[in-house]
Amino acid sequence: MDTFADYILEEEDLASKMEIVYYLSKKTNIFFDKSVVFKTELVRMFLNYSKIQVDSNLLLTASLLCNCKKVDNAQDLEKIHSYAKEGANYLRGMGFGKRFCKICEEINRYSNSNPREKESDILELVDQFGGMLLDRPERIGFQPDEALVLLEHRNLKDEYNRYLGTFIEFVNYLEQIHISESVNMTALRRLVKIYNETEELTKFIQKVVYEYQPKIDGLMQEKSRELADEMFEEHHISNNRPLFSEETTKKILSHMNEKTAAAQNTSASN
Repeated sequence: MDTFADYILEEEDLASKMEIVYYLSKKTNIFFDKSVVFKTELVRMFLNYSKIQVDSNLLLTASLLCNCKKVDNAQDLEKIHSYAKEGANYLRGMGFGKRFCKICEEINRYSNSNPREKESDILELVDQFGGMLLDRPERIGFQPDEALVLLEHRNLKDEYNRYLGTFIEFVNYLEQIHISESVNMTALRRLVKIYNETEELTKFIQKVVYEYQPKIDGLMQEKSRELADEMFEEHHISNNRPLFSEETTKKILSHMNEKTAAAQNTSASN
């Protein structure tokens, strides 16, 4: 008999996965809100950018479910420390395998699970960075460059995350992409704006999947082509550049002329 895990993992369409988790949250009261969709979109874009060899279907499913036992209360430190572990145990009861549950448990480091799965490092980066971009009751959201500094030099200061460097490159890459509508803004800021302006979860899912994703995917492909053309142009210029500078060339030619003249003088004297 198929389990819930079999059902959602067999569904590879991300919008359909989100719909499945949405109805599960209504039935079982697991945690699923706009922030989960927001962070899952960051995971999707990061995978498209980095081409890291992971099972994207499995990772995107984990992104939708790893916070299933989270509580929206920053003051409940005990729950903050335990929700990932509790969520992993819950998901195991839903039929998910040991490795999937381990990936979800390692979204943070409170359970001291080691060695860490590579997918967990991606979830950790997105969870922390994405969370800092969004407004919270006690603060407004950070700008992407500010969030990167905090991620690298505060949150992960004494921790090793194998994809941190690649993730920083990814964020800087996204900051070069602008989406032009009524107001021209970077891709990340546009996603945050959609998040802030769309109250209903289902409408936010629709806007992300059917409006934002096609635009950002097209712009990322265009940006990648531009970067490839720039790299080709630089390589072409490099290959056509003289081996020596003009000054060095003059010195070499002068030295060769001196040697030729000396050889001719020696021949004449003989």
